[in-house]
Amino acid sequence: MSWLELTVRVSRENASLVEKLLENQPVLALTLTDNADNPVLEPGVGETPLWPSVCVTALFNGETPVEPLARMLSLVPGVDRPHQVAFRNFEDQQWERVWLDRFKPMLFGRGLWIVPGDQAAPPEASHVLRLDPGLAFGTGTHPTTRLCLQWMDGHDFNGQSVIDYGCGSGVLGITAAIKGAVRVTCVDNDPQALLATRDNAGRNSSLEVMQVLMPEQFTVAQTDTEQADTRGADVVLANILAGPLVELAPVLMNLLRPGGTIVLSGILEEQAGEVMAAYRSQIPHITMAIDDGWVRLHGRKAGDDISGRG
Repeated sequence: MSWLELTVRVSRENASLVEKLLENQPVLALTLTDNADNPVLEPGVGETPLWPSVCVTALFNGETPVEPLARMLSLVPGVDRPHQVAFRNFEDQQWERVWLDRFKPMLFGRGLWIVPGDQAAPPEASHVLRLDPGLAFGTGTHPTTRLCLQWMDGHDFNGQSVIDYGCGSGVLGITAAIKGAVRVTCVDNDPQALLATRDNAGRNSSLEVMQVLMPEQFTVAQTDTEQADTRGADVVLANILAGPLVELAPVLMNLLRPGGTIVLSGILEEQAGEVMAAYRSQIPHITMAIDDGWVRLHGRKAGDDISGRG
């Protein structure tokens, strides 16, 4: 069986019109996502806010005619093919098999490996994280995650407490646990991300360190709920986006103990200055690393380290 994917990029004001037009067609699935770095954080109860620029994606049977859809969408203000409308045909596949074929064991730094499914880990691996091929986001293939994992490979987590803020698949928090952190808190505002984190943590529970940490010392919690452990962490990891990182600067710094380390990623090169400015008052020395146009920032929080932890 084949499929037709339609993508429409439109302003917030016209997103509902596009949605209604497509709902009157033989659409199989319809999603609205952010078309730029303008995330919506913690909307109020009953609110369904949209981003300033919206990407509407619709899935049809592969035999669906393209031209009638294109003509219909040309009536929407601001829609100008080919810049705002795109069509893509693709064949049905065994998606998990495709994922496994494309996702091979990956090395980060000198000894940290991510291994999919039940594939064999390289014999030289010092730390191994296994991910579920059914939960393919946050696998380390994107530069933002890769930058964080490379830093984590060179950091000694033994005896430290860690908060993975905006945990996604939990890859960073689980890595910290595997590397010896004594307390890990993974938080996110997306229930699907929390499910992915729990599943991936369970996949790694056969490791001795994870048996010690779960469940008492490995916590997965909704952002800003009472479940989250907000005691001063030795390390705060936040691989999100530049906008939220700026907005959340007071929150993230409050989670970090004096002398603790913060690692920020999900930042484009041109956004680095704005993010650095938001943290400069409490992180006087910020180090930057760049990978394919993406930036990782890290530094230590000013103040006396009353615990004596490194």
